[in-house]
Amino acid sequence: MKRIQRRSLFPLLLVLVVAGCATTPDAVSRNPESMAKAAEEFQTSGRYEDAIAQWKKVRESYASPELTTEAELKIADAQFADKSYIEAAASYEEFRKLHPNHEKAPYALYRQALSHYEQITGIDTDQTPVSNAATLFESFLRIYPTSEYAAEVRDKLEVCRIKQVEYEIYVGRFYYRTDQYGAAIKRLEDALKKYPRSPAHDETLFYLGSAYIRTGDKAKGRDAFQRLFAEYRTSKYVDEARKFMDKNF
Repeated sequence: MKRIQRRSLFPLLLVLVVAGCATTPDAVSRNPESMAKAAEEFQTSGRYEDAIAQWKKVRESYASPELTTEAELKIADAQFADKSYIEAAASYEEFRKLHPNHEKAPYALYRQALSHYEQITGIDTDQTPVSNAATLFESFLRIYPTSEYAAEVRDKLEVCRIKQVEYEIYVGRFYYRTDQYGAAIKRLEDALKKYPRSPAHDETLFYLGSAYIRTGDKAKGRDAFQRLFAEYRTSKYVDEARKFMDKNF
């Protein structure tokens, strides 16, 4: 009788042991530190979607303020690395709103601006990314002028400003070539006022002077050309402006 009872206990014990072992991986997977480690490994190996999913689990675990904050920033970094720039920009902005005084706030602002910068395409497309990037780069330099990222921000801000001028010239040139000289003058004058130190203003001045002369205002046209001659002596537009004046004066 006793022998039968002992045998009957084996299946029950085996089930309990197996069941106990089966719960271990689930318990580990719910551990925030383990999830963070897995997320780091995914991110390092370029599996950004998996990394984002893991970091979101870490964030939603609320294990500690430090780990939650790290997860918030890592999600943005993974989105940026995955070239999901719209999502990354939103995540960096959210991080800054939640943690305005965090030591990583300058980094988040820098990367937020960079997320818009990476969306810049051609001159004949939507210029919103250029405008957003320029605005955020300007804010960065105003708030963190001595940051380790400041030099790169200045360089990229200059690129944005040149692109903004090029777009204004692009529109002004279109108006000029379609004989809308008044609209061309307004656009080009605005470009000179908004971006006074741009190296691309040789073209601005050429089309501005030409547009003034086309409208009959030769005095203002001459003034624009004289400024072109004085400030951009080696520009290809100098010879074009001289030929234009010879033909129209």
